[in-house]
Amino acid sequence: MLFQMQAMMNIELLAGYEVKKILTCDPHAYNTFKNEYPDFGGKFDVMHHTQFLNRLIEAGKLSLESEVLRGKIVTFHDPCYLGRANGEYNAPRRIIETMPVIFVEMPRNKSFALCCGAGGGQMFKEAEKGDREVFVERTGEALNTGADIIATACPYCMVMLTDGLKYANREDEISNLDIAELVALSLNL
Repeated sequence: MLFQMQAMMNIELLAGYEVKKILTCDPHAYNTFKNEYPDFGGKFDVMHHTQFLNRLIEAGKLSLESEVLRGKIVTFHDPCYLGRANGEYNAPRRIIETMPVIFVEMPRNKSFALCCGAGGGQMFKEAEKGDREVFVERTGEALNTGADIIATACPYCMVMLTDGLKYANREDEISNLDIAELVALSLNL
């Protein structure tokens, strides 16, 4: 009930400003605006920032050939609400593949990717019973690729993977960057 009331208030506010398009960096917000708001009359052209950046690259408006990242090994963690919930696996990968980096997939990727744990609320509660926490497992998979950079496209995944790097005492040698940060570092200005 609270969600429905808040969604309808947000839709009314956005309509008042004549908002037609929404660009988000959060896959959870992307999912909500794209898939849940239409049920309440909120019909927007919703785009995740990886889709937006990929369109700019494909249109020739961004050149990602800077020497800053040349030869770095990059792996990508699929955010659950971008990938499994909305089927967007290609945009982040196409962006990375336009950079002068070495792209290495984790064994569990795309629809088979392991959640970082944030989507399941693990960042807000105590660990559950088991051999290890899910963020430790997922960060370990990323580290096993030999990557210099673990990329993702979700602020919650960023928190979990950063915590995983700290847990493994690797935060000083391995970077955890959002796709947008990779793009900023790779711009050929």
